[in-house]
Amino acid sequence: MSVEVSRLENGLHVLTHHMPHLETVALGIWVKAGARDELPEENGIAHFLEHMAFKGTKRRTAQGIAEEIESAGGEINAATGMETTTYYARVLRNDWQLALDILSDIFLNSTLDEDELERERDVILQEIAAAKDQPDDLVFDLAQSASYGDHPLGRSILGPEQLIETMTRDQMKAWRDRNYWASRIVVCAAGNIDHKAFARETAKHFGHLAQGHGPQRHSPVFSAGAATEQKPLDQTHIVLNFSAPNYRDPRIYQMQILSAILGGGMSSRLFQEVREKRGLCYSVFSYGTSYEDVGQLGIYAATSPEHTPELIDLSSKVMMSMGEQVTAKEVDRAKAQLKASLVMNLESASSRADQIARQYLAFGAVPEMSTLVERISAVTPDDVKTLAQSIFSGKPPSLSAVGQLSSLENHSTIASRFMKR
Repeated sequence: MSVEVSRLENGLHVLTHHMPHLETVALGIWVKAGARDELPEENGIAHFLEHMAFKGTKRRTAQGIAEEIESAGGEINAATGMETTTYYARVLRNDWQLALDILSDIFLNSTLDEDELERERDVILQEIAAAKDQPDDLVFDLAQSASYGDHPLGRSILGPEQLIETMTRDQMKAWRDRNYWASRIVVCAAGNIDHKAFARETAKHFGHLAQGHGPQRHSPVFSAGAATEQKPLDQTHIVLNFSAPNYRDPRIYQMQILSAILGGGMSSRLFQEVREKRGLCYSVFSYGTSYEDVGQLGIYAATSPEHTPELIDLSSKVMMSMGEQVTAKEVDRAKAQLKASLVMNLESASSRADQIARQYLAFGAVPEMSTLVERISAVTPDDVKTLAQSIFSGKPPSLSAVGQLSSLENHSTIASRFMKR
């Protein structure tokens, strides 16, 4: 079950998790570079570059990339986050060399063809428009802005239309050259894979890449602001966000359990009180998002305009109740959820590869599953209650809302519910 790790001379790390019972391999390139590494005038460039990787290389056309991987029955894709960018594939176990060759080619040798760039520009503009048409997407973009202001974490990963419309090939190349360093990269595979063979092949593709240095990032300050957008919708979509531990903080396990008890499933306090007992909404949940230096704990709900005041009032009471009493039964149930999620990841090569690659980028090591389970098991009801007090009590949240805002109270009124000790 252990993860094997090799380090190339240039600082790139190769990770594998051998899962011999599988007939497939999931593999990819994880880079510690994302939207938070953009300058203000580059907002959206990490995502745009990720799209352009599939639009042709020195050896393959855009169509050729798709045909070659799919002719082997494989899948290939990519994703851009705030702190990482990922290029990944899933293939049958005998085709991993082909997949690694294609992934390394699009990662290292994308031509950023001008004609393809113009076509993809239109695709991304459509993607931005689609996100704005989805209130449950837009409200989370606004939540980032309300929480982190002008810091890169406060900006949309997709970027604004006006910057995408003028973004150039030279800008993309400059951002890639500034961020895609070997020391920031993990190449990882999980499934029916031999570590030594995978490491040798990875060295052939990536051994020449310059080592470089880690990201030069500055930490944000949680701003607890407000960002709203009136839209002619039948519902009001709301997010309340609070400053919370980052992923290096040992309280991260307590936060995960806190979030699970608060709004992590059908048995959670929010679901039971807001939906089941009062029928105020269809969807309500909590979530925790952690970065390397900051974190946030938030709730999302959508309801009709006339129910908005009651929804916010009841939700705030439920959140504050977390600092008053947490039962052993609730904690045990949340622990079971988290442990099950960890174990279920072991049954999927794709989930396992993503899990261990991100852990290594974050901590420089992959903890054993037994270690993670021990840390979860060690959390007590008092730990959760104390953390809830530190997050909710006397701390104003950021507010974002989309839809009919006529019944939405102002930010200061909403925040006052949490200022009472």
